[in-house]
Amino acid sequence: MPVSNHARVPPAPPALEVRDIAKRYAGKTAVRGVSLRIEAGEIVGLLGPNGAGKTTTINMILGLLAPDAGQVMIAGLDLARQRAAALALVNFQASYAPLPGNLTVRQNLLFFGRLYALPGVARRVDELLESFKLTALARTRCGLLSSGEQARVALAKTLLNRPRLLLLDEPTSSLDPATADDLRQMIRDLAVRNGCAVLWTSHNMLEVEQVCDRVLLLAQGRVLLQGDPRRLAAEHGDASLEALFIRIAREPLASGEST
Repeated sequence: MPVSNHARVPPAPPALEVRDIAKRYAGKTAVRGVSLRIEAGEIVGLLGPNGAGKTTTINMILGLLAPDAGQVMIAGLDLARQRAAALALVNFQASYAPLPGNLTVRQNLLFFGRLYALPGVARRVDELLESFKLTALARTRCGLLSSGEQARVALAKTLLNRPRLLLLDEPTSSLDPATADDLRQMIRDLAVRNGCAVLWTSHNMLEVEQVCDRVLLLAQGRVLLQGDPRRLAAEHGDASLEALFIRIAREPLASGEST
């Protein structure tokens, strides 16, 4: 049998792999044994009621908190041991963290690009201004933009460093329905075109069904359910993802559900 001279190329590591992370505050467990994996180009929703552990999980992925146990891997890099290299592949945006309103669109992008220590930052800013149809607004202060325009600038900011992993916390919560729909489509296109992985948190279940390839539902610091958001409710006897969310939020441990 002939032997191939071509070396087998190992598969690329996932954009994000979280292995059994845990975190305690003052004797109380906020996150217990959470694991998740996101491949390149995949959009995964992280769902759960307030206090479920979503923010703590995100903060551990961003390196803002160190897990008490477990491991965070970003594109094959161990966040604990290769922090700078791993975080260079990540970006984050939340609706509650608007860009400085007294800076123009270009100034904001240049500021963050320099904060990220990007080479050729001016050229990268010009590319993003054109890609997001923001060139005409480049000299406009962000505080004078519409909510939709601000959302486009914020998304452009997250792409400055060409991230492998993008974390979006309630990215459409302050937008009108039409603008929110436009932003969702932009993010879907980004995942498909650039292979960027996205971890998306939202309380809008219809949005989650439209955008996410998979969802994980957290309650009391652990993953209770995961799967396709368009099928998950029916698989567990609920009429809608929202109904399932409400049931799990109200009775997370009595429900008998598990991963």
